[in-house]
Amino acid sequence: MFLNLEFKDEGRIIDTHCHLDDERYFDDLDELLRHSFDNGIEKIIIPAADIKDLPRACEIAHTYENIFFSAGVHPYEIKNYDEEILRHYLKDEKCVAVGECGLDYFRLENEGEKALQKRCFLAQIQLAKEFKKPIIIHTREANEDTYIILKEHAKELSGGVLHCFNASKLLLSLADEGFYFGIGGVLTFKNAKNLVQILPEIPKEKLLIETDAPYLTPEPFRGRRNEPLLTHFVADKMGELLNLPKKELLTLCLKNSKDLFFKGE
Repeated sequence: MFLNLEFKDEGRIIDTHCHLDDERYFDDLDELLRHSFDNGIEKIIIPAADIKDLPRACEIAHTYENIFFSAGVHPYEIKNYDEEILRHYLKDEKCVAVGECGLDYFRLENEGEKALQKRCFLAQIQLAKEFKKPIIIHTREANEDTYIILKEHAKELSGGVLHCFNASKLLLSLADEGFYFGIGGVLTFKNAKNLVQILPEIPKEKLLIETDAPYLTPEPFRGRRNEPLLTHFVADKMGELLNLPKKELLTLCLKNSKDLFFKGE
C-alpha cells in the first residue's frame, strides 16, 4: 500500500524516471497516482527498459493525462532489442524520450557482450536523433565509454539525462553538451559521499529529480517500495546541500524537466 504522506503547497515536481509499469504497482496504482497528483506531483515519466515493458508503459500513459513514457532497451535486456517495435512506440504522442539505454559493465561476462551493448546503445542514439527526442541514459561501471560515445553524438541529439547520476567528474563535463543529471534517493544514503560532494558542482539549470521507483527508496523509508511522492525527500536533501529553499529548488527542477522533456510548456 502506498505511503499516505501529504505535501500540500510545497511546490510541484516532475518525477522524470519512475517504473510504474512494475508489477509492484499492480494492486494500488490508481490510488497511488491520485494521491501523488493531489500532493504536488505534476507529471511522471515511465522509462521503458525492455521491449516487453512497452505495452504496459504506453497503456498507463494513455490512461492518465499527466503520465508519459519513453521507449528504449536497458543494456541488460538487449537480447530483446527490436528496432521496429521501438519505432512504433516512438511515434506515440505520449512518448517523450528514447531510453532508458546505455552501458552497464557491472555484470559483464566477456568483451563480445560489451561490443553488443555499444551497438545497441548507438542504435538508440540514432533513433533519438531521427525522432528528435531526448535520451535517457543508464551507465554503470562504463563512464569512459559512455562519455566518448555521448561526446561524439551530443551536438546532433535533442539533449538527454544521465539517469541516477553516479557522481563521475568525467560525465559531469557533459553538462556543457546539453545533458542533464537525474538525482534520486541515493543522495539521501549514508554512503553517498561522492554524490553529496559533487552535487554543488552540477549546474543548477541541469538538475532533475527522479525516483527510479520502485527502486532506490530514499531515507527514512529505505527498504520499502519507492513511489513518486518520495521525491520530496530527495528535494529536501538537495535543498539542504545547495542552500536553497525547497520551493525555489522545486521551481528550478520543474523548469529543467520541462525544458528537456516538454519544450514549449
